[in-house]
Amino acid sequence: MNWDDIRIFLSIARTGQILAAARRLGLNHATVARRLTALEDSVGTRLFDRSTSGCVLTDAGTRFFDRAERIEAEALAAEADFGGDTPGITGTVRIGAPDGFGVAYLAPRLGQLTARHPGLTVQLVPVPRSFSLSRREADIAVTIDRPDTGRLVAGKLVDYSLGLYASKTYLKEHGTPNSPSDLSAHDLIGYVEDLLYSPSLNYGAEISRDWTARFEIASALGQTEAVRGGAGIGILHDFIARDDSTLVAVLPELKLKRAYWMVTHESSRPLRHVAAVQDFLRDQVARDKAIFG
Repeated sequence: MNWDDIRIFLSIARTGQILAAARRLGLNHATVARRLTALEDSVGTRLFDRSTSGCVLTDAGTRFFDRAERIEAEALAAEADFGGDTPGITGTVRIGAPDGFGVAYLAPRLGQLTARHPGLTVQLVPVPRSFSLSRREADIAVTIDRPDTGRLVAGKLVDYSLGLYASKTYLKEHGTPNSPSDLSAHDLIGYVEDLLYSPSLNYGAEISRDWTARFEIASALGQTEAVRGGAGIGILHDFIARDDSTLVAVLPELKLKRAYWMVTHESSRPLRHVAAVQDFLRDQVARDKAIFG
């Protein structure tokens, strides 16, 4: 059994298409299809149901996928241990994070990490969505929910709080609510409900049963900018909004509590460059823990 064929199998399984896997691997489409056939002949069974719309793992393929990932983990560990004589941290690590945490918190701090390790490249993908570590969309994912399926390793990064905020100009024009029931008379800003990728993002329901947003934005930073621009009252991350002189905390006794989790795939454990980024993230949020409360 050829390791390169296993690598191709994993890429097809993660992308769901031979063409997409070929692009990811930098190989010809026909070559990838031929190597997959060779692997299936080697193991003596069909690993994918192939169709014009993509490739779906068969039952045998699903069982093989688990073994293939373990082989990949050992190969990566061997490469990390014996791949070079330099003791430095090198390689590329992609971090997937919610946009509020990724842009407002991580982006200004990651320069310290790359300065510490000149051979390290960090890719930050701060978008309001979840990431599949099994499909290798990211090496490290910062999530708002702890995953409970898959071969993933998760640890709490930090607890954080959210609260109601409005701009000074909005409150001057519309007045300040004195209770949650008063919010129904105000312009409210929230998420696009059918684009919520986690129930934990349904903040409004925890503030008021009558929460109905007139302005919906599928981005934490977009909501912050809308509130800052005077569009209404929104539920913002305290670590982003608290020190903004243009914003005022509304009903400050109302606080929501959430947590960020740092998640990696089990196969990433032996990789020194991934571990170095994890250590950096843990150290940074531990040092800045007070701003998240």
